[in-house]
Amino acid sequence: MADEVKPISPLKNLLAGGFGGMCLVFVGHPLDTVKVRLQTQPPSLPGQPPMYSGTFDCFRKTLMREGIRGLYRGMAAPIVGVTPMFAVCFFGFGLGKKLQQKHPEDIQASSGETKYAGPLDCAKKLYKEAGIRGIYKGTVLTLMRDVPASGMYFMTYEWLKNIFTPEGKSVNELSVPRILVAGGFAGIFNWAVAIPPDVLKSRFQTAPPGKYPNGFRDVLRELIRDEGITSLYKGFNAVMIRAFPANAACFLGFEVAMKFLNWAVPNL
Repeated sequence: MADEVKPISPLKNLLAGGFGGMCLVFVGHPLDTVKVRLQTQPPSLPGQPPMYSGTFDCFRKTLMREGIRGLYRGMAAPIVGVTPMFAVCFFGFGLGKKLQQKHPEDIQASSGETKYAGPLDCAKKLYKEAGIRGIYKGTVLTLMRDVPASGMYFMTYEWLKNIFTPEGKSVNELSVPRILVAGGFAGIFNWAVAIPPDVLKSRFQTAPPGKYPNGFRDVLRELIRDEGITSLYKGFNAVMIRAFPANAACFLGFEVAMKFLNWAVPNL
């Protein structure tokens, strides 16, 4: 017999989503480091090889030069940022579902030198250089990335959960392997949409002040002119390798936290 389906609680989604975000960062940060380094490496000089020839080369060089800590370099900032971001993201997802629900049955750069000692030092220096605008640099590009990608993210997860649920059973009874597969593929579909604006965002955020006066249009024009259309998919392999395990961990963390909250505080 299927478990009793509980009404959607946006507050529980908020708390469980935050925990899911922490799981995503812990599992995915090493390859996220590789992705950003590939996206922001300086163009190679004529006749010279690039700093990193690809995903595995970047991973290997980072590991050899900096050890495992290099792959987790700067993780404090995404933990602080992603946890509330995913909490709010899952809260919005839960609230949107609740509004539509009639019955209970019905998502850092490296140039070889250390510029910031940590996330607080980074925020302090950004504020000193450009004020509050420096902290929010790349917001438009982030919205261009996250709005369509988040829609694809949650749509794919819910669609796959329904497909994987046997007839007569509840999605609340979905097994751990099926949750992992649904969450992993949701991450892949999310990044298939998100990577071009993510490349633009990384380039824009790490550029010297004033380099791109017209914002992302200048970044896009320069990238296509100098490196071709494929430059918009820099870091693609790292993203796709990271997407499945990181987002599988995120949704599993979310589901586990949600089950715990339903057990611990059923009336929340």
